[in-house]
Amino acid sequence: MIIESLLDTDLYKFTMMQTVLHHFPGAEAEYHFVCRSQDVDLAPLAKAIREEICHYCSLRFTPQELDYLSQYPFFKKDFIEFLRIFELQPRFVDVKVEDGFTLTIKGPWLHTIMFEVPVLAIISELYNQSRYGAADETKGLSLLHSKFDLLHEAIGEQPFSFSDFGTRRRFSRAWQRQVVSECVKRVPQYFAGTSNVLFAKEFGVRAIGTMAHEYLEGCQALGPRLAASQTFAFETWAQEYRGRLGIALTDVIGLDAFLHDFDLYFCKLFDGARHDSGCPFNWGDKLIEHYRRNKVDPKTKTLVFSDGLNFPLAIKLYDYFKERAKPVFGVGTNLTNDFGDKALQIVIKMVRCNGQPVAKISDEPSKAICLDESYLSYLKKVFDITT
Repeated sequence: MIIESLLDTDLYKFTMMQTVLHHFPGAEAEYHFVCRSQDVDLAPLAKAIREEICHYCSLRFTPQELDYLSQYPFFKKDFIEFLRIFELQPRFVDVKVEDGFTLTIKGPWLHTIMFEVPVLAIISELYNQSRYGAADETKGLSLLHSKFDLLHEAIGEQPFSFSDFGTRRRFSRAWQRQVVSECVKRVPQYFAGTSNVLFAKEFGVRAIGTMAHEYLEGCQALGPRLAASQTFAFETWAQEYRGRLGIALTDVIGLDAFLHDFDLYFCKLFDGARHDSGCPFNWGDKLIEHYRRNKVDPKTKTLVFSDGLNFPLAIKLYDYFKERAKPVFGVGTNLTNDFGDKALQIVIKMVRCNGQPVAKISDEPSKAICLDESYLSYLKKVFDITT
């Protein structure tokens, strides 16, 4: 089966899950699957997807896995004990093929938050199996090693740092494992770790991650008022982690709205911010200027770039920002699903929380997700967004 461990997911699912346990244990969530790739019919894979999800739901955390998670200082004892009895329920996932392929996840946020990344990995791997068969390891390793050669040539001894962010759209579990293994062996001086907790454990590297869009989306419904939803999200995160995991996500309502709320307090409190849509050069310039206006030295802050990166772009961004801030890079699909063909572009995003619509506006219009146009209009009005 494709998923054989509950650790085979990204770290931020655990960090957000702990926050939900402690602050929003009764919240309800709804997620929808979106395939951005054109002319892709996933309906023939529906039966296999259901079977894989049922198997995933049969898994439990092992004592060894919980001991590993306990080593991370930001995970609290009660959360580890909750995971000890945690069980996923397949009834929360609805896969249909009536009017084309649809997948909806709906239930308590605390008990649905773990579905997104493994379900996407399942769909990606089944699609790749059906279209390409087994991975062409010779071709894949050749392309991967050419990326490493480029790093050695362009970066040399400079303190360049990248992580694997490729679980959701990987070619397969076996191939992601191979990629992480190659990174550890061939470019340890550049490789900071992986978002995948299972492979971080296996290879003894750092698990990377903080928060994702769903956390800030959920806070649109759970905060005291919509206009304060971002500040509420960041305050709650800071209350939970007390200075750890200090990378803020900037594009849930757009960068301008983020900067309006990310005042001097948050500039000093958080270690940096993550880019996930829009022009990365413009994003970095605006964020650095924002730090300077708030009398905060941007050279002390981390800029995490994670939007559709490849290594040539990462190197350009590094050269552009390295003297003004601390740029680091999360490389996803280009690392774990690059065999020369275009990878399947799929996402699962929260669309409702406690029955209320929520939205991701993004700095890239094609990434925007909201099922309720009236709510989207209201959200834009509240945050003074004109586009």
